[in-house]
Amino acid sequence: MLDIATGSKATALPILRVAGLHKEFNAGNGPVEALRGVNLTINKGEFICLLGASGCGKSTLLRIIAGFEKSTRGSVAVYGTEVDRPGPDRGMVFQDYALFPWLTVRDNISFGPRQRGVPTPTVVKETERFLDMVGLTAFADRFPHQLSGGMKQRVAIARVLANDTDILLMDEPFGALDALTRSKLQEELIEIWKTTKLTVIFVTHSVEEAVLLADQVVVMTAGPGRIDCQIKIDLPRPRDVSSPEFNSLRRDVTRRLTSHVAGDRPVTATADS
Repeated sequence: MLDIATGSKATALPILRVAGLHKEFNAGNGPVEALRGVNLTINKGEFICLLGASGCGKSTLLRIIAGFEKSTRGSVAVYGTEVDRPGPDRGMVFQDYALFPWLTVRDNISFGPRQRGVPTPTVVKETERFLDMVGLTAFADRFPHQLSGGMKQRVAIARVLANDTDILLMDEPFGALDALTRSKLQEELIEIWKTTKLTVIFVTHSVEEAVLLADQVVVMTAGPGRIDCQIKIDLPRPRDVSSPEFNSLRRDVTRRLTSHVAGDRPVTATADS
């Protein structure tokens, strides 16, 4: 949605609104309910972590936001426009990288803009900018099989950024990486987020990762997936995982994540919880 006077997207609307979202899959013994009544509003520039155990529907929710799957009921809207298909305003980063193995790092990053018909000088300039942003300029002419896992994920992130996306969707992108590489990429992702001012929706099942990265943690219950609570993470960055403040929040998020299993569901938190 554009503001006629400025040509920019209207700031009065949230960048993303999920309303009454339900999702059912057909199984051999009948329908399986993956999501039930999900409501979520995200403002431009927020870093949101969707946190929940495996099978809670968080990846399904992300794929519906991306436009890869359709909901059974309910709606997803970006700046008030309903999502019904994938689009360049929403870029997805997967755990398994999903790079084109026959293209170099540079060509993987530039693929999207070239497909959209962006002028070649602009493509070249922007590709070099994002290569530099993710620290891969020296590896620009290598192929994916010549890269480490961390490098592949940097390429995947840069490829999304090159598409001039508004919302960066990340489905457990660091889950397959070793601890040191994961920690380094977490730091780099925060720097990229600060630089680009993108809206990030990051799926994880790690409480520590969620508290480390997010402005707000959205806790989802086990299936059918529902939003149990939303917890604001009001800690300055960079965050120290060994600090008392960090560990207090981590314990609170862990309690909220697990309390519904014991039948002690917490009262839904507000953004100021």
